[in-house]
Parts: sequence; C-alpha cells; structure tokens
Amino acid sequence: MADSASQVLLGSGLTALSQPLMYVKVLVQVGYEPLPPTLGRNLFGRQVYQLPGLFAYAKHIMKIDGRAGLFKGLTPRLCSGAIGTIVHSQVLQRYQEADQEEEPGSSLKEPLSSLEQVIKETSREMVARSAATLVTHPFHVITLRCMVQFIGRETKYSGIFSPFVTIYREEGILGFFAGLVPRLLGDVLSLWLCNMLAYLINTYALENGVSTISEMKSYSQAVTGFFASMLTYPFVLVSNLMAINNCGLAGGLPPYAPNYSSWLDCWSQLLKEGNMSRGNSLFFRKVPAGKLYVREEKRFR
Repeated sequence: MADSASQVLLGSGLTALSQPLMYVKVLVQVGYEPLPPTLGRNLFGRQVYQLPGLFAYAKHIMKIDGRAGLFKGLTPRLCSGAIGTIVHSQVLQRYQEADQEEEPGSSLKEPLSSLEQVIKETSREMVARSAATLVTHPFHVITLRCMVQFIGRETKYSGIFSPFVTIYREEGILGFFAGLVPRLLGDVLSLWLCNMLAYLINTYALENGVSTISEMKSYSQAVTGFFASMLTYPFVLVSNLMAINNCGLAGGLPPYAPNYSSWLDCWSQLLKEGNMSRGNSLFFRKVPAGKLYVREEKRFR
C-alpha cells in the first residue's frame, strides 16, 4: 500500500506538471487552430509557413482564460491517474500472490526461457494496463471534453459529478466508453512492440544479454518506448476524437470534426486527409499542403 501511495503521489505531480502540454495537444488533435500561420524556418534553415507551437498556443489560452485556464480537466485526469495506478498495482500483486502459492511445486517444472519469460511478463502487464484503462476511461472521456469546451466556450462538463450525469442522460452507459476500443488496441500494441523489440535488441544487438526483465526494461525504455509510441500514435488520435465525437460540444461537431459512424470511419477519413499524425508534434508544425487556416473569430460568444 505504501508503494502504491508513493506511485499515486508521484504520478499526480507529473500529471499536474504536464497538464498544459496535454491541453494544447488535445486542441491540436481536434484540429482547432485559433492563430494564423507565421513565416519561420525549418530544421534545414529554409523559410516555411508554420502553425503556432506549444508556447504560442499556451499563450493564446492564457490570454483568454488566464494561467488557470491551462489546467482545465486536471481534476478528472488526476482521478484517472490515481485509480489507474491502484488498479494496475493490484492486478500485478494478484499475479505475484499466485506465483507464491505455486512455489512449493515449482522445482518440478522446467525453467522458462528468456523469450517465454518476456511473453509471460508482457501478458501480465497487458492485463493490468487493460484493467486500469477500462476502469478509468470514463474519467478520460470527461477530461477530454472539459478541454474541448475551450473551443465553443461551453460549460457543459464543468464540476465533479455533473459530467457523469450529463453523459449518462444523453448517451447512456456506452457514452462513458467512447473511444475505448482504439485506446485499448493502441496500449496493447505499444506494450508488445516495446517489449519484443527490447528483447530482440538485448538478445541479438547487444554484446551481453540481459538476465532479468528489469534489466531489459532499463535498456529498452528510451529507444523502443519512443519507437512504439510513434507507431501507435494514430490509435491515440482516433480514440481522443471518438471520445468527443458528436457529444454536443462545438469541438466535436462540424466544422471541427465530422460525425464519425465508428472509430474505423474516423481512422479512414484521417488517413485520406493525411492527418494521422496531427498533434504528434507541437513544434515546427508545417501547414499541410492545400490547407488554409484563418484566424478564429469569436463566433461562439
């Protein structure tokens, strides 16, 4: 319990610090561009028109809502992080207890190979993460909708308990799990890609292999984690868009977002538009070819 409590406190602190970045990222993912492109230089020194980056976007939000405006949606996100950490640790603890109960007869079994051990640990981690995601997804949906309210200046999802009532009244139980499927798929694919790539790197690319799962994670965290997150980013984007799709907020309705019939429909349309990586980078954001952005008028006020 003490370990879980320390993880919750650490996670809450990191969540609060990263909230402005996630806020800007979500608005960019939706396609909301309130500021016109500016003439800048890319990494090679050539002049190109660029969309506003993280700091310019954050400054625009502060101009309208003040510094506190950068932390919209923080409360449900903190709840999601705390509950998710507890569920994740409890699931892994159950696996550890099951292993301890099997120890008396474990000497009769053949030891697992390194690959089998990786598959075993990854499978357990997949179950733990999926359980945490399933339990906390309603808070994730509310977090996203609290942020997207900035576009239309709504207050529909304000407060702690009223968003739950609003979603249940308008969308039923399924409304709490909007965008869940692509989010779960992205998490699972990212986890397996990360751990299997790490296994291959540590087994065949490094001179000395690793003997424990913890060593494997220490080698692979930076390289394979970043690579896996890039490959599975479209699942994150589609999940977030489906969580706000047609929810009664301006940011989830045309012209910002079409009414998607399913997450596969959302994926297909983003793929056709070439927007599968929208919001993946908040710096050096080049204006897409053939796309015109105009300054957003205050038409919702």
